[in-house]
Amino acid sequence: MTATVVLVHGAFADSSSWNGEIERLQAAGHRVIAAANPLRGVAEDAASVRSLLDSVEGPIVLVGHSYGGSVISAAAVGHPGVQALVYIAGFVPDEGESAGELAGKFPGGTLGETLEQVNLPEGVDLYVRQDLFHQQFAADVPAAQARLMAAGQRPIAAAALDEASPAPAWKGLPVYSLIPTADKNIPPAAQRFMAERAEAEVVEVADASHAVLVSQPDVVAELILRAAR
Repeated sequence: MTATVVLVHGAFADSSSWNGEIERLQAAGHRVIAAANPLRGVAEDAASVRSLLDSVEGPIVLVGHSYGGSVISAAAVGHPGVQALVYIAGFVPDEGESAGELAGKFPGGTLGETLEQVNLPEGVDLYVRQDLFHQQFAADVPAAQARLMAAGQRPIAAAALDEASPAPAWKGLPVYSLIPTADKNIPPAAQRFMAERAEAEVVEVADASHAVLVSQPDVVAELILRAAR
């Protein structure tokens, strides 16, 4: 049975970020679901994705971009359908680690200084400033496209970036990691550290931004297809 590919976006993005991959994966014969990640917190978001996984029959390749990596690491724990985990510029946290902690573990990240806050009745949402979005998040995406992405970005609850991860699924599954070497959100050194720890099969994409899923869909889709095989 052909695997279903479930794609989980991260912060400051949405499901349309995967459009290039969806087109290529469908052409290769895979059913694809781009999950709507709530971006409220690791446990809550993982429970949402887990419910989606429970609705899928047959094998699943679970893919996470950025903070979505933290979500898939939790959502896949003990799930019989998940056959492989693919991290695209993604967090691969161990138990007790948070996204914020991992992003700050190595120098090179400049996300913090580009964020703006929106106060909610309960908590705070974070956005990337629209005037800084292109250079921070998507430097290798055409400027006009980056402006659209900036306007349509989904905010993340600030508390989600500090929430400790549970025991992760990656310790018992094949792991694949794609690392863009010009990532300004999660320093490449941090991504290499996490990928090596998870014994991942690694592909590095030279000079690619954090939005590598938008700028380089061929390379990203190929790694997902490798995991599906």
